[in-house]
Amino acid sequence: MYWIELLWYFIIISFLGWLFSCLYNFINEKKFYNKGFLTLPFSPTYGASALLCYLAFNKLSEHIFIMYVGTTLLLSFFSVLVGVVGEKILGCKPWDYSKMKFAIGNYITFPFALLLGLGGTFAVKVLIPVIRLQLHHISDFMSMIIALSIAAVILIDYVFSFITIFRLKHRLSKFREDNKLHDEITEEELCELEKNYNRILTDNILRKRMTSAFPELRGSAYVKQVTEKLDEIKADNMKQYTAVYEKEEDKPFASGFCFEKLFMLFVIGSFIGTCIETVYAFFVEGHFECRVGLVYGPFIPVYGGGACLLTTVLYRLFKLSDTLIFIISAALGAFFEYICSWCQETFLGTVSWDYSDMPLNIGGRTCLLYACFWGFLGLIWLRYLYPFVSKHIERIPKKQGSVLLVVLVIFMAFNAVMTVIAVWRWNDRLDGEPAANAVDRYFDKHYDDERMKFLFPHMRDSESLEELQSTSATPDSATPDSAQ
Repeated sequence: MYWIELLWYFIIISFLGWLFSCLYNFINEKKFYNKGFLTLPFSPTYGASALLCYLAFNKLSEHIFIMYVGTTLLLSFFSVLVGVVGEKILGCKPWDYSKMKFAIGNYITFPFALLLGLGGTFAVKVLIPVIRLQLHHISDFMSMIIALSIAAVILIDYVFSFITIFRLKHRLSKFREDNKLHDEITEEELCELEKNYNRILTDNILRKRMTSAFPELRGSAYVKQVTEKLDEIKADNMKQYTAVYEKEEDKPFASGFCFEKLFMLFVIGSFIGTCIETVYAFFVEGHFECRVGLVYGPFIPVYGGGACLLTTVLYRLFKLSDTLIFIISAALGAFFEYICSWCQETFLGTVSWDYSDMPLNIGGRTCLLYACFWGFLGLIWLRYLYPFVSKHIERIPKKQGSVLLVVLVIFMAFNAVMTVIAVWRWNDRLDGEPAANAVDRYFDKHYDDERMKFLFPHMRDSESLEELQSTSATPDSATPDSAQ
């Protein structure tokens, strides 16, 4: 049965994860001990992570890069979620990366996120297929009995572990309330308090193991720690959100949150989007491909609009936790991507992206994978990229900046109008409509089918896209009339 197979994946990978953790701790700390929440040799976080990756990306096994990016984002989010929940339960952080380089909050670092992606991809591509082959040697009935028995034992272990941690936290809290320190306390009384406090932590085997696994439980309070360097970076970055100038003439060009700043971010974000898409096409698809959103210049407005939307919504929310910033950014990005796709199809009759073959998609316009990507991008943007870009924009001299802004506004407006008319006329040509006036003839000459296909290789009219979806055809098998 399918659900029994999933249960086996969870059990086996939970054990392998526990074994990996123990070996890692042995190498680092030169001693072997169980540092997991459970008493049994299982680390369910590993099993659940592998299972999530398998359910989300198993159908994309042929697209290694997409799978790797997806597992990286998904497991990074899951790691943060488990860390937050674990802190609420334990009263201390189950792990803390705040002192490490490239830390993003307390529960994840950029290098560790990349390793999570490798682990998730390895589990889906190699580990789970190997487990599936071995399960064929066990009869269905025996497989079900053994898997359910092990799962029941793990569940019982969970119950006892939760009871242990809750009772331990209650007794420690009561002890600290009943034995508050005072100025006249003697050394003998302090030694007695310390002895009694430690006795609570070690008076049975379950508490002793839990305290060994989570040494922070010994403290009277868990103090949040952040690396000095990250503190300095964040403190400096926050000035971009809180800067105040007494005199108007002291303000630099595009100071703070204003139209000038947003429009410059739109242009820069649109250019960066083109760079990202071009590099992606070259390394993933193995060929150079022009990927732009306008007929003039290397600009993709969806990226620029996303940068402006994230800045507008998150500008006053910079004090929120990294987890909330990630969730808000993910929801915003998915919503923005959906609206852009809907507007393009409704008003122009074309579609530039389609996620119908992706898991957990919404109408093919957005999906969970790219929502996680937007969440990660929003967090990085708010904490690091926006302050960096904002500082450099404000360094532009006021006079030159004002002239540059006017030129860019006129150029981008003209560019947008020309793009809309060119796409509109392209659709009319595909429908067999001849040029009716001088404007049509101009666009037929300067923006013919060949040039439009080069500029927008993945744009399709909505009717052709529906036909492709119904026949399960790939983009490469589309007819020339439907491909762009």
